[in-house]
Amino acid sequence: MKKHSIENEFLKISVQETGAELSSIYHKKNGKEYVWQADPEIWSSHAPNLFPIIGVIKNGKYFYEGKEYSVPKHGFIRHNDKIRLKERSEHQLVFELLYSEETLEMYPFKFDFRIAFTLNEKSLEVNHHIINLDEKPIYFSLGGHPAFNILHFENEKIEDYSLEFDREMDLNTYLLNEDGLVSSQTKAVLKNEKTIKLSSKTFNQDALIFKDIRSKKVNLISQENGKILTMEYKDFNNLGIWAKPGAPYVCIEPWLGIADVEGTNQNLKNKEGIIELEAKNEFNADYTIHIA
Repeated sequence: MKKHSIENEFLKISVQETGAELSSIYHKKNGKEYVWQADPEIWSSHAPNLFPIIGVIKNGKYFYEGKEYSVPKHGFIRHNDKIRLKERSEHQLVFELLYSEETLEMYPFKFDFRIAFTLNEKSLEVNHHIINLDEKPIYFSLGGHPAFNILHFENEKIEDYSLEFDREMDLNTYLLNEDGLVSSQTKAVLKNEKTIKLSSKTFNQDALIFKDIRSKKVNLISQENGKILTMEYKDFNNLGIWAKPGAPYVCIEPWLGIADVEGTNQNLKNKEGIIELEAKNEFNADYTIHIA
C-alpha cells in the first residue's frame, strides 16, 4: 500500500494514500511508535477518516429528497483507493477526494474532501476541509478514528493506563443497541471527575459515546511513566472512545455527528448532528495530537 512520509527533528509520520489514513507517528528520540499498527488478528485499521457519516445508518440506508441511498459504515473515505496526494511540502501532506459518479450513487452531492497532516515540533495537526461544489446545500458528518498504542513500557498492562480530561465533569455514555444504533439509554462514566481508568473490560459494551462534551482536550496517561500524548479537538462537539476489548490500543475519536439514533426517520436532513453546508461554501475542522 502506497505511503507518504514527512519528518522533523522529533517525529516521523506516515500516511497511507488509500483512505488518507495516518499509519505511523514515530518518535525519533525515544524510538516509540504511537499509532496502532493494524494487526489484522485484532483490528486491521490505524486511523480511519469518517465522512460523510459516522458509524452505521439504520437498516443500511437513508433518504434524501424522497430517494433511497446506501453508504458503508463510517462512510466512503475509509479504504478508498481513489484518494490522491494533492500537495506535499517539508512538513505537510494534503490529500483529496473529489466527488465522482461512484460517490454520487451513494451520496447525491458534489464535494471536494481534503485532509491535511501538518507537523509542528512534537505535534501533528489534522485539518479537514470540505468544499461544497454543488448548487444546493450538502449534508454530512465528519470525524476521526485514530488508534493509539498503549503498553509503551515493559511489564505494563491495560489497567496501568487512563484517559485524563482537562476538567472535572459528569459524563454519561450513550449505549448502542445490537444493530449499532445509538439508544436513549445512558450509563454514568464520570461523576464530577476527569479520569477514566482503562481496563480489559472498559469496552465490553462497545464504544463510549459522549455528546456535547465540555472538555476539548484529553491525555493518555501511563500510571508509572506519565503522559504519553494529548488529543485536542476544539472543533468537535462529540467524542467516541473505543477499542476491541482487551486489545493494547485505544481510539480517541473526535466527531461532528453520530451514528443513527434508534428513532431516526432516516431523512438525511434530519439526522442527529448533521452539518448543513450551503452551496459553494467551505468548512474546516481540526484536531491535534501532541506527543509528550
